[in-house]
Amino acid sequence: MISFDIIILLILSYLTGAFPSAVWYGRTFYNVDVREYGSGNAGATNTFRVLGKNAGIPVLFMDVFKGWLSVNYIFLINSSNVFSPELLFENQLAFGIAAVIGHLFPIYTGFRGGKGIATMLGLLIGLQPYAAFFSLIIFVIIFFIFRYVSLASMIASIAFPFFVMIILSSTNEPLNLFAIFVPILSLITHQKNIERLIRKEETKVKFGKK
Repeated sequence: MISFDIIILLILSYLTGAFPSAVWYGRTFYNVDVREYGSGNAGATNTFRVLGKNAGIPVLFMDVFKGWLSVNYIFLINSSNVFSPELLFENQLAFGIAAVIGHLFPIYTGFRGGKGIATMLGLLIGLQPYAAFFSLIIFVIIFFIFRYVSLASMIASIAFPFFVMIILSSTNEPLNLFAIFVPILSLITHQKNIERLIRKEETKVKFGKK
């Protein structure tokens, strides 16, 4: 049975993930709502596209932090190791997923959110830092070669289950199932980006911009 504490932390994780980093940063420092420009998406990728790296990088870090923080909410009630390792992991995964859902459908901004990739990265760092680190390396390599945040995000997400199940030989079934889900979510949320990449209309990040 799910305890009251877990329910509260699930809600808190959703509200944390729902914090509209891109919208808040754009409005506060640029007087721009990024949802009205570019792809219309309220995430780090569109922030890079619309406002440049000086805005995109802080938003990216905030979105990653939301996922990492939510995963670690469990330690607010597990300071005395009241959960088994398996139950601890499952609760962390649930909190992280709640944060990603919050980012995708934020209550603060009419449920118009981002793609959830950066917040998911934070979740992955909290759950499986080694695989997340390897995937991040893939992201950086692809990003600096092609300068497409969307392409780098998709390839890094596809690499994640490979690192989890092949390189690290994970026997954690919930983690393995979630690892398979990661690239599926990435490809679904990046459908429009894929179409623009095929048409060669996707906007590249310009490192010297703003």
